[in-house]
Amino acid sequence: MTLRPGSLTFLIIAMAAFGTPGLPYAQAGPKPVNVYIDSVMAADTNEGTDPRLAPMGQKLRGLFGFSTYSLIGHNEGQTSCGKMIAFTLPGGKILHVQPRAIDGDMIAMEIVLFDGTHPMMTTDLKLKNNGTLIVGGPRYEQGMMIISIGASTGATPPMQAQATPAEVNTR
Repeated sequence: MTLRPGSLTFLIIAMAAFGTPGLPYAQAGPKPVNVYIDSVMAADTNEGTDPRLAPMGQKLRGLFGFSTYSLIGHNEGQTSCGKMIAFTLPGGKILHVQPRAIDGDMIAMEIVLFDGTHPMMTTDLKLKNNGTLIVGGPRYEQGMMIISIGASTGATPPMQAQATPAEVNTR
């Protein structure tokens, strides 16, 4: 097959106008946001740190100063900008997370923590991609519940608790 000087130009214009057979158009749809929630019970009962919390144990001890940290819940979900996702937490708490926008490596989001139907906390923030926000409270008799909120736009989760103790690497 021989191409005449104008036939290549015609082929490029035709491909631009009608697409290429068998090749779908690349669609830049909403980027998924993975949300990771860990619920931690902190107390002064001298029982140490749950091995599943090894990736963030030192940070918890530095921020809160309790002697015991236990992972009491782990939730994961996927949503996209503008779509709220709800997580049921221990103690009748509900956490709503709604990513608002992705700007470079920052994820803007709104977070609302409920006690049943009563909102306890509402905040808008920007979290670095693969970053983690640690929220202390509410307080209980012997300590407090700590909520770790992580978000990522890729497959790599932020520093969160490990699913099983077998996955913890000790050094």
